Amino acid sequence: MSFKVAIVGATGNVGREMLDILAERAFPVSEVVALASSRSIGTEVSFGDRTLKCKSLEHYDFSDTDICLMSAGGEISKVWSPKIGQQGCVVIDNSSAWRMHPDVPLIVPEVNAAAVAGFAKMNIIANPNCSTAQLVVALKPLHDKYGVKRVVVSTYQSVSGAGKEGMDELFNQTRAVFSAGEVVTKKFPARISFNLIPQIDVFMEDGFTKEEWKMMVETKKILDPKIKLTATCVRVPVFIGHSESVNIECEKPVTADEAREVLRAAPGILVIDKHEPGGYITPHEAAGEDATYISRIREDATVENGLAFWCVSDNLRKGAALNAVQIAEVLINRKLIQPRQKAA
Repeated sequence: MSFKVAIVGATGNVGREMLDILAERAFPVSEVVALASSRSIGTEVSFGDRTLKCKSLEHYDFSDTDICLMSAGGEISKVWSPKIGQQGCVVIDNSSAWRMHPDVPLIVPEVNAAAVAGFAKMNIIANPNCSTAQLVVALKPLHDKYGVKRVVVSTYQSVSGAGKEGMDELFNQTRAVFSAGEVVTKKFPARISFNLIPQIDVFMEDGFTKEEWKMMVETKKILDPKIKLTATCVRVPVFIGHSESVNIECEKPVTADEAREVLRAAPGILVIDKHEPGGYITPHEAAGEDATYISRIREDATVENGLAFWCVSDNLRKGAALNAVQIAEVLINRKLIQPRQKAA
């Protein structure tokens, strides 16, 4: 069986990554269609050894398309995802638009694949926030074994999480610093080159940012509503790869050695944890890789059954494009969708 797949937002960072991953994983496609806004009609994108020309989302008929990978932002998704779903095409959306909707499953396949069956209510499945995705992959095996009660996480998020504009701003500001030019700030609320910004997304009334709120509520929806989580999200001058310092408190006693073995056996995780210089993962090594990497596993004696670790993943892949493709694979492997014939 092969499926017709549309990529909405095919010219963006995540859209291009989706195309690459579909080709890399030999996803069973009969046809891949690249879609974008009307101003990008004719723009060429790569799919394996082929080149696709972008078509207009506004004029595309989804009636014979099986899966739509949506990576065009929340506002576009709010308008288009229900329309596409009503045409019988399953939308896997990368934005925040549908994540907390009660009739839309929020899925990380290594964590809650079974929940994908709820997609039929609206034909929409949500991808979590990039920083949430890698966190819950790491928490799931520990929660199953030891019962995670509380999580304190600080993130070190790359500029690619803010799209191509974010990557361009870091590049241009860095070049300006070395050439004694003017450092221009547009995309971020403060200079990002040689700096850190303790704000991602807008501030909420309680002082947390929306990015921090997303991690709190999404972890509860995906993993367990009883887990208490607090987050501090920081933008760092790294192009690709989100890193997280994670501190957890468990219901049952856990040692670092036990946690290491549990994590090593879990799907989607690679443990790199040697007590020596370089015996850990950094975002540079994680870029372009599919795994969620865990390092620096150690016991935290300041709380009962406490554990601390370092978690790194490519935010464009596991945090976005790879997770979306994996969701599509779950739909197919569980025979939840069948290829459609073109409507008469």
